[in-house]
Amino acid sequence: MIEVTGMNNKEFVLNADHIEKLEEVPETIITLTNGKKYIVLQSIDEVRERVIKYKRSIFNSNF
Repeated sequence: MIEVTGMNNKEFVLNADHIEKLEEVPETIITLTNGKKYIVLQSIDEVRERVIKYKRSIFNSNF
């Protein structure tokens, strides 16, 4: 899960495993695998970094 900020300046948590596509037109649009779209204030690079950080935290955790 990653935190992103919507166009209304409210933060929400998004399941990073369901991201299918990122577009910048100039806002960043996140399209999920179910077709739902979210417009966020973060850049594509910021979203990508948050996804990478999230995935690393999962795969590097010691259970």
